Amino acid sequence: MILSVSNIHKSFNEVPVLKNVSFHIEDYDKAAIVGINGAGKTTLLRIIMGELAADEGIVTVSRGKTIGYLSQQEAVSGENTIYNELLSVKQDIIELEQRMRLVELQMKSASEDTLPQLMDTYASLTHAFESANGYAYRSEVTGVLKGLGFTEDEFDRSVSTLSGGQKTRVALGKLLLLKPDLIILDEPTNHLDMSSITWLETYLLNYRGAVIIVSHDRYFLDRIANKIIELDHAKASVFGGNYSAYAVRKEALRAAEYHAYMKQQQEIRHQEEVIEKLRSFNREKSIRRAESRVKMLDKIEVLDKPTEVRSDMHLKLEPKYTSGNDVLRVEDLSKSFGSLKLFEHLGFELKKGEHVAIIGDNGTGKTTILKIINELVSPDRGEIHLGSNVAIGYYDQEHHVLHKDKTLFEEISDDYPTLTNTEIRNTLAAFLFTGDDVFKQIKSLSGGERGRVSLAKLMLSEANFLILDEPTNHLDIMSKEILEDALNAYTGTILYVSHDRYFINKTATRILDLNRRVLTSYLGNYDYYLEKKEEQLALIDSISQAKNVDGDPAPGSPYSKGLYPEQKDSASSDTRQNWKLQKEQQAAQRKKENDLKRCEESIEQLEQRNSEIDLLMASPDVCTNVARLQELTKEKDENESLLDELYQKWELLSE
Repeated sequence: MILSVSNIHKSFNEVPVLKNVSFHIEDYDKAAIVGINGAGKTTLLRIIMGELAADEGIVTVSRGKTIGYLSQQEAVSGENTIYNELLSVKQDIIELEQRMRLVELQMKSASEDTLPQLMDTYASLTHAFESANGYAYRSEVTGVLKGLGFTEDEFDRSVSTLSGGQKTRVALGKLLLLKPDLIILDEPTNHLDMSSITWLETYLLNYRGAVIIVSHDRYFLDRIANKIIELDHAKASVFGGNYSAYAVRKEALRAAEYHAYMKQQQEIRHQEEVIEKLRSFNREKSIRRAESRVKMLDKIEVLDKPTEVRSDMHLKLEPKYTSGNDVLRVEDLSKSFGSLKLFEHLGFELKKGEHVAIIGDNGTGKTTILKIINELVSPDRGEIHLGSNVAIGYYDQEHHVLHKDKTLFEEISDDYPTLTNTEIRNTLAAFLFTGDDVFKQIKSLSGGERGRVSLAKLMLSEANFLILDEPTNHLDIMSKEILEDALNAYTGTILYVSHDRYFINKTATRILDLNRRVLTSYLGNYDYYLEKKEEQLALIDSISQAKNVDGDPAPGSPYSKGLYPEQKDSASSDTRQNWKLQKEQQAAQRKKENDLKRCEESIEQLEQRNSEIDLLMASPDVCTNVARLQELTKEKDENESLLDELYQKWELLSE
């Protein structure tokens, strides 16, 4: 065992943030701490690191074990170059190497008397150097820097000239090179592109130590975690497996708890109705029976109502008008900024109802494509054609569509003057802005709060073509799931840029990969893209051979007309099969949802009928009629038997 967290309690202003939190981290564990924003995840990490004192409880680190911690805000500073900043972590190896070189020089001029001692010293130093992987430490530093997205041209840049995100990446690289027994990372993927996140996943999977991660990147957690520590209502629960396994288990537990709660509540209501009816008879025997039932109710340990899943934010996206079948056509699109050429000869089309994700590394021009479509940036070459009756709703990751000096109320009322004050307040309340919150200025809001305001405006727009730039940035997992459900239910067309692979997997029906200045189409979700990526990159390389050195299409090539069409997946039969399978899966999912709804309705009807039967059996007209009592008893027994079957079916469907 590396770490023991036992009975941690922490409150702020008498509000409990952590209550009786306990868990263990064993050697080689890869654990993730999950929970909504404000659940206490970062607070827990700070308590573990000793930066914050717990009100109660103990954190124990095993003797001789080391911990490395990277917070969300941590970054490096100083005038060191990027390379030398990471190299400083290897100072002990560098000093060993220097001592080895010094002893080598001494050995050259040593006498026969001193040589044996120098050779012993050299052998000892060499052994220590080899044990510390000294012969590979420089290549290790280079590998980490490249893995985190730095090119060799950037190695000599001064740390002081870097952006905040780049400084955080340097700090992450230093921590990885330190190789503590336990690495603790708070939102490590925030400043990484997809390639760097994939590299970090592989690094951590192979890491010979334990890892604790706080992250909203569910795909990342699926790849890394073998243990999930959930913080919910200040309490901790531990689940084995990755994030997806946790989500399934959590939903099953919640469904079971909700079923038990509803069943108990139904029984309590039933007993209260019977008690009230017995008392209404106002007879000695009936009153005694009522009192007996009251005592029985008093002994029941009433279950707490389980937390509703994703009941906070309410987002429903629905277009006001239907667009034509051809929504967007992009032809021969090129864009450069000075000497930086982002892309050239891009072409693609969007049809009504498609949900398309644009992916690619940072700096390839994904956001620029969205801005060109929205006429916020002019292309160097190319044309954008919108189809008939297309109305765009735009979500900007930097929230430039918001006015910083306006209040939330003004932001909505100015753009949608026909809404009443009540409608504006109800809209903002659906996105968790209530009371005096609506009079806050936009500039005072956090990134997540601005994201919610942008989503509120997007919902009100009733657009039939949504263009979204990193819509999940700053959203917690619960809010991401709400957005996923809203987009999946949306009947219009969607084009978005995102680094959230789990989100892409859930919402995209097609992927456009911007790689090597070429946009490649994959008809499927992110998992399908991963399967076909290498095959498509090979195809792009073969196509690029048909181009001149200066980047223009070679005469006689299929691209000499100035149009560089999107690349079609070479495995067309596989694509059709994948599309068919996807549609079948969606149809099966809809059937399950409908079956679940019908099952719930049947349960409600039978429960209501049983309540009616109980009232009938207690009524004076029926309770003396033996034949009628037998008939009602038989009906209720049949209902109870059917209810048992329905509850089992409901549990299976809800899972």
